[in-house]
Amino acid sequence: MTLSEDKNILRKPDWLKVRLPRGFKASQVLGCLNGRHLNTICSSGMCPNKGECWNNGTATFMIGGAICTRNCKFCNVTSGKPLPLNPREIEDIISSVKELNLRHVVITSVDRDDLPDYGSAHWTLMAKRLKEECPEITMELLVPDFRGKLELLDSIIAQKPNVISHNLETVRRLTPEVRSVATYETSLKVISHIASKGVRAKSGIMLGLGETHEEILETMDDLLEAGCEVMTIGQYLQPSRQHYTVKEYIHPDKFEQYRLIGKEKGFLHIESHPLVRSSYHAERHVL
Repeated sequence: MTLSEDKNILRKPDWLKVRLPRGFKASQVLGCLNGRHLNTICSSGMCPNKGECWNNGTATFMIGGAICTRNCKFCNVTSGKPLPLNPREIEDIISSVKELNLRHVVITSVDRDDLPDYGSAHWTLMAKRLKEECPEITMELLVPDFRGKLELLDSIIAQKPNVISHNLETVRRLTPEVRSVATYETSLKVISHIASKGVRAKSGIMLGLGETHEEILETMDDLLEAGCEVMTIGQYLQPSRQHYTVKEYIHPDKFEQYRLIGKEKGFLHIESHPLVRSSYHAERHVL
């Protein structure tokens, strides 16, 4: 891979070029989100698929505000001291789901380590109200680790979402370098707990951080052992020069190889491509 003018930064290959959000449906989604001042991981996380998703009339809503208490080296979400929870956030999301006539909704959040329950009650209320107001939709919840306090997950699980996801983000060896506070083992415990309750468990990792082929296969095995049925694999894209440096851009053919390996190992669904992110084609993971 060739280097850019800054010798520490790899030049992006052609296969990572994406279209900017455009078209009527994308404008409608963006207008709806901006009009209610809602947060999405599509924008906060600089997702490369937001053009495609918004044109399909979908978005991943981010609750708990826009400021995360953690400072993971891969993530573009603002880190700092969060504002108090917005009491209108849940109602505004429900109104947006209805206005956009969504069939499948993904909810994620910032980490709220500043709150006594790490935001779990807000999560529970969000899922409960969404089920009550929009019973025809399917739902995926992409949850944080709640500091490993598994009992906080139970009230969320009790709302019976179709899928609950929690991302490992990277392989075991690189976790201390890349993630803030979260540990590999705690994330596996969260995934295992979700699966043990009979809910479809999902997780995802990024490639290009310096992991090896063997470590990727080990991560697949760890997820399967934990009961994970759905896995996503995508290319890490460095949000800024202050973030963790991309070590390698993985060719799409290699991602396809991992998809096939994952299917052979036993994943029910596996999305593997440079542009894949956690909620990419999420509606397919319900079936």
